[in-house]
Amino acid sequence: MQNMFDRLVALLDAHAATYRVLMHDAEGQSARVAELRGTEPGQGAKAMLCALKGQAEPYALVILPGDQRLDMKKVGAALGGKKAELVNAQTAMQLTGCRIGAIPPFTFDERIQLIVDPSLTTGYGEIAFNAGRLDASMVLDTQDYLSIAKPRLVDIRQG
Repeated sequence: MQNMFDRLVALLDAHAATYRVLMHDAEGQSARVAELRGTEPGQGAKAMLCALKGQAEPYALVILPGDQRLDMKKVGAALGGKKAELVNAQTAMQLTGCRIGAIPPFTFDERIQLIVDPSLTTGYGEIAFNAGRLDASMVLDTQDYLSIAKPRLVDIRQG
């Protein structure tokens, strides 16, 4: 099986997406990786794998701007329950093939819903994200992202 980085490159190339790859020091913190990329923190697509609290499924890969915080009640409501929680590192690795902090804003597993906060896709012409590795990022045209990933757009930010 291809690693996540190669899978992303193949996916984006197959759709003739406008993107660039940036190699940098391994980093998982949103603000620091934005500095390394030369992008704004709000352009960063922070990806977190969640499930309803106390349940294994349903899963959602929730994506929001790197400078925002997640509202677990809003995520829970989007999943049809009360409150969501982050999955553990082992579950994240099993379902995505990536370490927490390196998960890109795409899902390749039918068990995982893709939910994106609309503020990520309206603020900038490009989004930036870790490309399956902590030392590689991609900067992708926002409209290309929306047409390829086809996420559910739901307000999941705090505040």
